[in-house]
Amino acid sequence: MMRKSEVLAAEAVSCLNKALCHLKDIWEEIGIPEDQRLQRCNVVKNHIKSLLDMMIKEEESLRKRLLSSIQTCRAEMEKLYLELQLPVFEEERGITMLQQEKNIRTQVEALMKEKTSRMQQLKVLLEQDQDLCDILCSMPYGIAPDSVPTPEQLENFREHINNQNAEKTKRHAEFKELKKQIILYMDELDQIPETSFEKDVVCEDEDSFCLSRENITSLKLLICQLEERKTENEAMCESHREKIQQLWDRLQVPQEEREAFNEHMVTSRKRNLEALQAEVQRLEELKLLNIHNVTDAIRSEIAVFWEKCFYSTDQRQDFAPYFSEDFTEELLSLHDAELQCLKQHYEDHRELFDGVHQWEESWTHFLELEKKATDPSRFTNRGGNLLKEEKQRSELHKSLPKLEKKLKAQIDAWEAEQGREFLINGQKFLQYVEDQWELHRIEKEKEKQERHLKKSKQTEEDMLYGTAVRTPTKRRFLGSATPNKSRKMCNATSSISSATSNSTMRSAFSGTVCRSPVPRPPLSANKGPAAWTPVGSKPPHPRPKGCNKENEAQMKGSPLIARPVQGHQHQDRARHPELHHRQPLTSSP
Repeated sequence: MMRKSEVLAAEAVSCLNKALCHLKDIWEEIGIPEDQRLQRCNVVKNHIKSLLDMMIKEEESLRKRLLSSIQTCRAEMEKLYLELQLPVFEEERGITMLQQEKNIRTQVEALMKEKTSRMQQLKVLLEQDQDLCDILCSMPYGIAPDSVPTPEQLENFREHINNQNAEKTKRHAEFKELKKQIILYMDELDQIPETSFEKDVVCEDEDSFCLSRENITSLKLLICQLEERKTENEAMCESHREKIQQLWDRLQVPQEEREAFNEHMVTSRKRNLEALQAEVQRLEELKLLNIHNVTDAIRSEIAVFWEKCFYSTDQRQDFAPYFSEDFTEELLSLHDAELQCLKQHYEDHRELFDGVHQWEESWTHFLELEKKATDPSRFTNRGGNLLKEEKQRSELHKSLPKLEKKLKAQIDAWEAEQGREFLINGQKFLQYVEDQWELHRIEKEKEKQERHLKKSKQTEEDMLYGTAVRTPTKRRFLGSATPNKSRKMCNATSSISSATSNSTMRSAFSGTVCRSPVPRPPLSANKGPAAWTPVGSKPPHPRPKGCNKENEAQMKGSPLIARPVQGHQHQDRARHPELHHRQPLTSSP
């Protein structure tokens, strides 16, 4: 099947043939000679040829332009692919030159659009990076501004910009906080910005300050310097305040004058420091005028620290100026120096001294509890004090050795470090502790011997007066229905109290039978043994007659049986203490 172009070409040839035949007919009808016909046919031929040649030339030019465009676009495309770092475009095969040129040209246009977009993004990012570099004083991002970046490079650049913005925000916040502290410190120090850097920080706009790492470090260094100045000022002010307080106390400055100066005893600004220095100078001058009283005040403080540091008499006497009566400025200086040395000595060994003080307090409390343990009146307490005291005594008995062991370890370490002995009142602490325990043991032994001696003496007196010792019984009194009531003995000259029924309150002589202290005849004069009545019992049929018999027996000199009358227990003991001997409630260990 013929293509349309071929059909059109055949039609053109047919039209040309028809035209030539028509011309031939016209020429014959006119009668144009043959030679003119040839001439005219040659003109027609040349005209047609010229027209065709012109058309062919134009088409040839179009073909050349297409080939040139294809070559140019292909080169541009390859260059763009190289710049954009994209894979090479694969052209279609078997297509016409015109379609090929169109495809290449379309691809080039797409690549140019991508290049323009990337370069525009790069330009924006570069501008942002430059602004951040100016603020943070950092190096620009490492990318060429005239090269086409890849999408990965653009993404990395954006991430870098985001990180720079975050760093900028962080440093700006840090700068604001540091600036706030700097202004506060300068205000407290009454200081104005002096250097150009300090002026840039305090006086300039916050957004115009360069937030470089070096500047942030310089800000921190400036804060440290201001803090050191503030600390120095506070230390100097505190030192002056202590000095002023000491001088006030030594010079006995009135309270009204002190209160008027209270404003400078709290804050530590520059003007406060200047006021404190002036006050110290004024008090020093006043001290020289009152050197005698000031020296006595310092001696009182020295004596306090001697006690705190457990100085012995020899150590105290080593400071001879303490006993001098020649009050001069030199003597005052010596006392000041000695006081400072004592304070430093106490501070250096505070832990040891506090431990020794704690031991002495515990030891004193322990001795007080030991003394209370030997007091018989402690059993009459109310509210559980006895149990509390026993518990405290037990705890102290356990805690004292532990404290001594801890102090020994500390003292050993201190002596190894200092290379000298740690003395308490001129004596080694452990020896001092041993001496205290030994003294306590001797006192306990002495008390024990005194109790035994008193017991022996009481026994002799009891034997002299005929007191019989009976085994204590826990049975209740048989004949006493109401043990709380008292019973008077008819016509008796005295009443004798019985021992209490509480077994913990009985003495070793409870239940004894006491004879009347009146003169008695010899034992040979008695016709028979005296009748003994059990303690706590009474006659089965008490009658007045019985009472008369007892009176009669007393008149005859016969022994009387002691009967418990509980209502008169305390009264009888007060009247006849020799008849109611009680053993100590506690014994020495």
